[in-house]
Amino acid sequence: MFLRARSLVARSREEGGFGLIELLIAMTVMLVGVLAIFAMFESGIHQLTRASNVTTAAALADSEMENYRAVKFDVIGMTQAALDAADPSYTGDTAYRAGGTNQVDEAVTLGSSSYSPVQTLTGADGRSYRVDTYITWASVQVSGGTFSGRAVKQVTIAVSRNGGELARVTSSFDQSTGQ
Repeated sequence: MFLRARSLVARSREEGGFGLIELLIAMTVMLVGVLAIFAMFESGIHQLTRASNVTTAAALADSEMENYRAVKFDVIGMTQAALDAADPSYTGDTAYRAGGTNQVDEAVTLGSSSYSPVQTLTGADGRSYRVDTYITWASVQVSGGTFSGRAVKQVTIAVSRNGGELARVTSSFDQSTGQ
């Protein structure tokens, strides 16, 4: 027994094992690694959510544009009353009136139309998206860079969520084709 107690005392004086400081350092290094992995997963989740929102917004914009492609040229437009009732964020967009790079002149107005400039639609993900539709007159650009002067209706659909624009689709409709 005396020999056994001596062996324990000798072992306790050896410095071959981990001490408290070494253990604390190892745990700190491991904690930093785990936190880095957690941050990576959190960033990935945010990116997947954003990608889902953008995809849903693009699908909504395409769906709305298909509604315009399905009607005749003469029907495409909005009432002046609907345009006047739109909020300042709608009328502040470059697609609303002259501005931007689209050579936009003025909004296309009709006596009566069921098209709403601002609407809230529910996407496939069950979330609400704001859909702004701009219908304006634009000039046709020919390949030489000059304008022929023939006016076309330009429909721009902007989809946003929580104040941030996620998708924007623009298409021109020419009277000569009837659509």
